[in-house]
Amino acid sequence: MLVKLLLLAVFGIAMAHLEGVVVLYLRKAIGLLDSYSNKEVLENFPERYLTIEKTREASTIIMLVVLSYLVGHSWLEIAVIFLWTFAFWDLFYYISLYILIKWPPDLKTMDLLFLIPKPWIAPVWVPIGVSSITIVLIAVFYLIVN
Repeated sequence: MLVKLLLLAVFGIAMAHLEGVVVLYLRKAIGLLDSYSNKEVLENFPERYLTIEKTREASTIIMLVVLSYLVGHSWLEIAVIFLWTFAFWDLFYYISLYILIKWPPDLKTMDLLFLIPKPWIAPVWVPIGVSSITIVLIAVFYLIVN
């Protein structure tokens, strides 16, 4: 299971970087500056692209659910795998954006976390904190069980 968790972490990190690159291209394509908070981006984002972004978000979650289902053997393992991979994806998404465009400038920067079912807006320390805690808790759980 350790190798499986490590590979799932690598998958989450790769998926995060891919999404970071997509965000970079999307910002450039619609003419948004890298320094904008994503809360400001939402206010200036064309409605058509918001709909497209919702489908991208849904696709990302579907990919993680399918991966978890294919890799896990029980409902508990499927849930743990989903949370583990999601946490790496979410944490490294911010790391990727910071490497690519130096965004967010600090942990208090407001971000648009999800669009589904409605926009979730919070400072970036919230998803970074939740993802980090999730990774640590699952790692500790794994060490205790094994």
